[in-house]
Amino acid sequence: MAQLLIQTKQKLKAAVAAAVQKGIEAGDFPAAELPAIQIEIPADSKNGDFSTNAAMALARAFRNNPRKIAEIITANLDLSDLPIQKSDIAGAGFINFYLSEDYYALVLKEALDKGCDFGASDYGEGKRINVEFVSANPTGPMHMGNARGGALGDCLAAVLEKAGYYVEREFYVNDAGNQILKFGLSLSIRYLSLFLPEDDPRCELPEDAYHGADILERAQEFAAAYGDAYVAVSEAERQQALIDFALPKNIAAMKELMQKYRITYDTWFMESELHKKEVGEVIDILSAKGYTYEKDGALWFAASKAGGEEFKDEVLVRSNGTPTYFTADIAYHRNKLSKRRFDKAIDIWGADHHGHVARLKNALCAVGESGDALDVVLMQLVRLIKDGKPAKMSKRTGKAITLEDLLNDIPADAVRFLFNMREATSQMDFDLDLALEQSSQNPVYYVQYAHARICSILRKIEQDGATLQPCSLEQLKGLQEAEEIAIIRHLASLTDEIITAAKTYDPARITRYVITLANLFHKFYNAHRVAVDDENLMQARVSLCMAVKTTIKSILEMFKITAPEKM
Repeated sequence: MAQLLIQTKQKLKAAVAAAVQKGIEAGDFPAAELPAIQIEIPADSKNGDFSTNAAMALARAFRNNPRKIAEIITANLDLSDLPIQKSDIAGAGFINFYLSEDYYALVLKEALDKGCDFGASDYGEGKRINVEFVSANPTGPMHMGNARGGALGDCLAAVLEKAGYYVEREFYVNDAGNQILKFGLSLSIRYLSLFLPEDDPRCELPEDAYHGADILERAQEFAAAYGDAYVAVSEAERQQALIDFALPKNIAAMKELMQKYRITYDTWFMESELHKKEVGEVIDILSAKGYTYEKDGALWFAASKAGGEEFKDEVLVRSNGTPTYFTADIAYHRNKLSKRRFDKAIDIWGADHHGHVARLKNALCAVGESGDALDVVLMQLVRLIKDGKPAKMSKRTGKAITLEDLLNDIPADAVRFLFNMREATSQMDFDLDLALEQSSQNPVYYVQYAHARICSILRKIEQDGATLQPCSLEQLKGLQEAEEIAIIRHLASLTDEIITAAKTYDPARITRYVITLANLFHKFYNAHRVAVDDENLMQARVSLCMAVKTTIKSILEMFKITAPEKM
């Protein structure tokens, strides 16, 4: 069920449309094709609670002055079924609407009645969405892009769920292809270096191999388990043994780190599963449709034939017989859409992959899927800041700061909250000092403190002997102060904000929403006492506090951030 604000907007839109139709029937307006009526919430409440620019939008169709059009619309408006006390015309022809006391009391009652379900809707109609995010290469440690992608993907999934979608979270494990072959070679060389002389050419790592300390650590663990038993075997056997030993350990470590980051995936999808059958199916489909050809010993996808000259042809199978990552990617997304029947696949990728989006959509269309069923959120880079300067190296390890380093140094509450404060398309600075600061300058602390402050207020009132009771609508109408109305107006917009965040794939809207809610509460608290002598007003303000407390807690818990009762 839609929240009161959405219902009111829908009814108001219908009322304006009906007023326009009355004007046409009365001969005040000519019959014409009409644009859609839009109802907006003004940024400044002085301009009303709702506003429409219908008069300006209709000016061309009606060949009339917008102000005159607005006057005719308002003369025909029937607002008797709406909680609106008045309307007026402003500027060139904006029509502003002002809500009645009943509306604010009803909003607050709805927030109190729904509790943690306040803000939820059935907008998504249960459509199935797969959100795939992080999907870090299992051959090395997770970096800051994975940190931002983890918070973004998990919080986006939560917003979509709140908006009424069925959502599954997924991690795609690249356990096949060139990077695994490189992983095996790097491990093999590190393993041999533990037993062979330093000047043995077999101990030299190629420039494009993996040089990280984690590779040496896995090789040492393998040597501790098997000694030099694999020094004399063939290179292929040694590499495969090392991959079989190290890869499960790396994947297990990734799962453990994601749990530490409070991310629980519904599916850990292994790329290797695609190579058993589905990669071959994709190649067969493209070949049957005439979209493949051979060149230089490799099999190519005729992307330009399938989608147009803007697309460059792609290699599907290398001359050595190994399918490319692109081929596996087509098979993977076909699996999501056809085999598992998701209505939408949403991927969180780094912005450096932007060129791959159109190519993949084109390939999906070529194998019979809808390219529009895939949406990709392109995420910009993160810059870590320490002491006001960029921080690249960990003081503990002397190497690049990893996600594990970050979670060891910064509470997960702060990491998840701060990484979800800006839309994915914006580059962001993550201030390590700010994340640890316990002051109003730290946004997550500021919001958590608002929750704890309300808990303290309610405890104090009860300790002083007051009995907290549910309020009637008449009592709630007693909340007339500007700071009280501002809070209720903001509460009323939550469902709309969640739906917009779901539409735009921007969960940062909800982080900003809860910061604003905390700010509005702090302003109210600084201006007014809750425990006043007037019993009705005291109970009404307690109800307001409880609605804010529950909403803050609900949003924080939706994003897997704690809501402390004491700070």
